[in-house]
Amino acid sequence: MDLFDPSAEQRMAQEAPLAARMRPRNMDEFIGQEQIVGSGRLLRRAIEADQLSSLIFFGPPGSGKTTLAQIIAGSTASDFCSISAVTSGIADIRAVLKNAEEAWKFHGRRTVLFIDEIHRFNKTQQDALLPAVENGVVILIGATTENPYFEVNGALLSRSRIFRLEALGEDDIYQLLRRAVEDERGMASYQPLIDDDALRHWASACAGDARTAYNALELAVLTTAPGEDGKRHIDLAIAEESIQRRNVSYDKKGDWHYDVISAFIKSMRGSDPDAALHWLARMMEAGEQPEFIARRIIICAAEDVGMADPLALVVAQAAADSVHYVGWPEARIALAEAAVYVATAPKSNAAYLGVEAAIADIRDLPFSGVPAHLRDTSYAGAKKFGHGKGYKYPHDFPGHYTPQQYLPAELENRRYYHPSDNGKEARIAERLQIIEELKAKAKKDGVKKIDKDGDK
Repeated sequence: MDLFDPSAEQRMAQEAPLAARMRPRNMDEFIGQEQIVGSGRLLRRAIEADQLSSLIFFGPPGSGKTTLAQIIAGSTASDFCSISAVTSGIADIRAVLKNAEEAWKFHGRRTVLFIDEIHRFNKTQQDALLPAVENGVVILIGATTENPYFEVNGALLSRSRIFRLEALGEDDIYQLLRRAVEDERGMASYQPLIDDDALRHWASACAGDARTAYNALELAVLTTAPGEDGKRHIDLAIAEESIQRRNVSYDKKGDWHYDVISAFIKSMRGSDPDAALHWLARMMEAGEQPEFIARRIIICAAEDVGMADPLALVVAQAAADSVHYVGWPEARIALAEAAVYVATAPKSNAAYLGVEAAIADIRDLPFSGVPAHLRDTSYAGAKKFGHGKGYKYPHDFPGHYTPQQYLPAELENRRYYHPSDNGKEARIAERLQIIEELKAKAKKDGVKKIDKDGDK
């Protein structure tokens, strides 16, 4: 191709993948991420007013990070430069910064520098950006699929505003696909006739990645022969084949959503790891949000495993962190591990029942304030009011325990936590029994002493 051919750029645009051809050209065409670029939002106002500071876009693939950078490129009066951390090194950074300094020195123009996959730069490469970002010669826009708090230098983070982009919702993907079908930049020239359930399937199966949805649409249209009417008819079967995902009966806004998650939780509660994995897989294949799944595992670990194996909650939380740190689809491994752990762990809901009973008493029974010996003594005048007087520091006593009253006087004999005999909670029950015996002995000894002294 002759690079000086006037039609070269046009041919390249026509031959580019659908996702590239359909990139929004301005904020009015941008769909999704209303939480950061909706009408009146800070980032949108900054883009439209060309008043930008350094930014880092953090979000999953296909959520619009590069698209936002290109919209900024088309709307800013500053020079714009784009590099990828995958293919660029320290020499490329220095060359860009040198040009930016010259533009600022001789023409008074700042440079907006977009760095895709900025987390791929090592510490030295990231440090090289600091002086130019610090003095305002360069406005940095970084895009990353990894958590910037783990992967980007603290010095750069402190000089940038971080905007988190979420995976696009099904309705957002559906709108993008519908536009691509009807737009001349997209597939309109092929006269596609696409069933609505096929579009809905792509919108669901792509897991919030617009690029994946575009690729499936383009593949389906290009590989489907026109009918006698000249149109290319795409049904659900073709849509499934083009994205290699079967349509799973699962409505994330209807009964299936609640029924399947209910079956998943009850399977973990019922100690059936095989059933738990089945329902987990069904949700994954249907495109359920991994954050939603992770939250339910955490709740089940706390409610149904509880103190029988406190590590279950730690494993569940680690899986939830993995969803953000590793991303989809690899996060499914951590979710599966957590689901199996919770399903196979010993069970107890004693802690959950205990706090519910305590809440009921708070709502229904009268009670006084904090006993004086338990009150804080750190603020001015506290000790003059008797705060902390008579408090016994447990670590000063054998076994790091000494009996004393911790509940309000009105609730002195209330018991909220009744440990089961499952797992680690059995040992907890043994220890609490020893403590109860020590309490009873201390109370008995106290009564004897009072009687002996003749005060009673």
